[in-house]
Amino acid sequence: MKQGDVIVITGASSGIGLACARLFFKQGFRLVLAARSLDVLKKVQIELDPQGENVVVVQADVSIDSDCKKIIDQARLSFGTIHVLINNAGITMRALFRDVELSVMHKIMDVNFWGTVHCTHYALPELLKNKGSVVGISSVAGYKGLPTRSGYSASKFALEGFLETLRIENLKTGLHVLIARPGFTATNIRNTMMDARGQSQGSSHKDEARSMTPEMVAEGILRSLRKRKNYMLMSTTAILTFWMNKFFSKWVDRLVFKHVQQEKDSPLK
Repeated sequence: MKQGDVIVITGASSGIGLACARLFFKQGFRLVLAARSLDVLKKVQIELDPQGENVVVVQADVSIDSDCKKIIDQARLSFGTIHVLINNAGITMRALFRDVELSVMHKIMDVNFWGTVHCTHYALPELLKNKGSVVGISSVAGYKGLPTRSGYSASKFALEGFLETLRIENLKTGLHVLIARPGFTATNIRNTMMDARGQSQGSSHKDEARSMTPEMVAEGILRSLRKRKNYMLMSTTAILTFWMNKFFSKWVDRLVFKHVQQEKDSPLK
C-alpha cells in the first residue's frame, strides 16, 4: 500500500467503517465511502476533505445489487481504479431461532454476505489489475456459532467461506484477501440489532466499556493490510475462543451459552 491508493469502504458512516475512513485519510489514501445515510456521509466528507478532492461519498444499500455496482462505478469514475475494498457494512440480530421471522435471516444475509459478494464481484477486475486487497469484517461469530445470533453467525460463516475460497483461487494472481476478526467492538451495530420480527432493539445488551474501540480495529486492519495478512485476530477473547474451540468445542459451547445467558434481557433461560 502506498499514499494515493484508492480504498472503498462500505458502512462508512459509523463504527469501524468511520474509524477506518478517518485513519486511512490521515495516511494519505483516497477514499470512496458508502453507506445508506447520505447526510451523515456528507458530514464525514466535510470533516475529512471539504474540497472533495480525495474523499467521495456514495449513498448505497449493499443489500441491493445495483447499489453495490454503483459504489464501484463511482470509484472508477472519480479515481480511475481501486486498490483496496473494505467490506464493512453489517447488521445483526438477537432472538432464538425458533422465534425469529425468516425475513430477518434473509435481511442479514443480504447485507452481511451478499453485500460483500456483490461489491467484491464488481471490484475484482480493478483489484486483480492492481494486485490489491479485499477485506471482510468477520467476527468471533464467524467461527463459533453464537446463540440468539443465528442469522448473524450464519452470515459470517458464509462470509469466511467465500473469502477463503477467493483467496485460494487467486494464490497466483497477487490478490490479497484479509479476513478481519475483531472481538466485541463498541459500535452502533448492537444498538440497532433486530429482534425476532426485525424491529430495532434500541440499545446494547453488553457492557460497551469493556469492548474494543472502532479505532483499535481500524489500526489493526491497516497493519494487517500493510503486512498482507490472511487473518486478523485482535482480542484475547477472540484468540482464545478460536483455539479452544478446535480442541474443546463442547466446553466452549457451554461457555458461550453462559456468556450470552448473562446478557441483559437475554432470550436464553
